[in-house]
Amino acid sequence: MTIRHALLLLLAAASVTACARGPGGDRAEQMRSQLQQRFGAADANSDGRLTRDEARAGMPWVHRNFDAIDGAGTGGVTMAQIERYAASRQRNRR
Repeated sequence: MTIRHALLLLLAAASVTACARGPGGDRAEQMRSQLQQRFGAADANSDGRLTRDEARAGMPWVHRNFDAIDGAGTGGVTMAQIERYAASRQRNRR
């Protein structure tokens, strides 16, 4: 295999990977990463849940929507709950 063939294969693989992500895939992943970073910074006791006070201090959007995100009324929200709530809001906008 020549260098040229190897480069063409790498380019093709990169193109397939980019297409598999779909439109906006990079942007969505970037936003998710930022959300996780903000969640980690706001989670003062590192228990994987935000209390209302932690959300107020570090994630104002979560604080404003806390009751809706914490549908079971446990007093804390996880990253998974926040993501589900955000996804449902996104679906409702479409």
